[in-house]
Amino acid sequence: MDAKIIDCVLDLALTIQQIPAPTFDEGRRAMFVYEHFLAEGLTEVSIDAEGNVYGKIPGTGLAPPLVVSAHLDTVFPVSTDLQIKREAGKVVGPGIGDNAVGVAGLFGLLWALRAKTVGKDLNINREPKQYDPWIPILPGDVWLVANVGEEGLGDLHGMKAIIDRFGEQVLGYIVVEGLSFGKVYNRGLSVQRYKISVRTPGGHSWVDHNRPSAVHELAGLVTRLLAIPLPEQPRSILNVGVIAGGTTVNTIAAEAHLELDLRSEEPGMFADLAGQVESLVNESNRTDVQVTAEVIGQRPAGVISADHPLVRLVIRCLEAQGITPSLNIGSTDANFPLSCSLPAICLGLTTGGGAHSLDEYINIQPLGQGLEQLVAVVEGVYQVSFNNFHIPD
Repeated sequence: MDAKIIDCVLDLALTIQQIPAPTFDEGRRAMFVYEHFLAEGLTEVSIDAEGNVYGKIPGTGLAPPLVVSAHLDTVFPVSTDLQIKREAGKVVGPGIGDNAVGVAGLFGLLWALRAKTVGKDLNINREPKQYDPWIPILPGDVWLVANVGEEGLGDLHGMKAIIDRFGEQVLGYIVVEGLSFGKVYNRGLSVQRYKISVRTPGGHSWVDHNRPSAVHELAGLVTRLLAIPLPEQPRSILNVGVIAGGTTVNTIAAEAHLELDLRSEEPGMFADLAGQVESLVNESNRTDVQVTAEVIGQRPAGVISADHPLVRLVIRCLEAQGITPSLNIGSTDANFPLSCSLPAICLGLTTGGGAHSLDEYINIQPLGQGLEQLVAVVEGVYQVSFNNFHIPD
């Protein structure tokens, strides 16, 4: 990969990271991408009703299109200090890997494809709306999409809108994440999120001390939830990520709630765990204590076979970079197309760690290999028999 492209992708990732984009508030970052899609001369640039940003690299029209996406949103609220720190061989900052560098990678892909037609003298750092037309070099259109709603309670609503738009009309869906270079996500993890609420009459902490407290009841329920045995295989998790409730220190809380994240690699185990959670909720109801569980998010499971041409292609492209790939299960935008029996894969652009923390970081050195992998996959799709991409029901 040309060093100039790698440097520009990294610089762009740092700029994107500085634009707050919590789930459901990705508008500023989306507009930034929209203007830069225009600047790069992409065609049919638009933002849909959900907030996804689309731009097309025109193909020759001899083959169906391909969708390459990266999510815009982060887990960090607008108030988060987004300060970047450069350390030896890495960059540290909230959201830099998940998914600022992934979004920047979309531009790395188009710069690399353009370099094949105009050479290495690329005018990358241009101002918006100063661009040259694209010269088609691939048999099919490549749609670049910066989508919303991947994190938290976004419930993949951005990806769902992408599938509504393209469905089976494209060869497949390549989902780009900043981290996890070398891992090939061909399986979507079952995920369900609950909001569990407790309501009581409340009262004064001294005068009404015998009344049930919603906070106390919720705390007891958390203890029982954490006592549910979780198997090591298939891997399953239960996480209470949010707890809130009460009004003042001397008030018996009348309301409290938590948000629960439930995941399992195996659908049968997932259903069993969900049933245990719901049973504990139902058993917690009694006089003056009302406990309810509302499903506030679901990520369906899905899989594309390890023998599928798209999976084999990504593995070959990684091996060409001297990387031994591993097949993985995860919760990504690829979940939804996989659940619809559409060919989809999720891949990473570099390595790093600390995802979803203030100390999140990316390693700089693998980024060039990650971009080479992405370009090779996009080009390689058009060298595989198109008929082989359908996933049998």
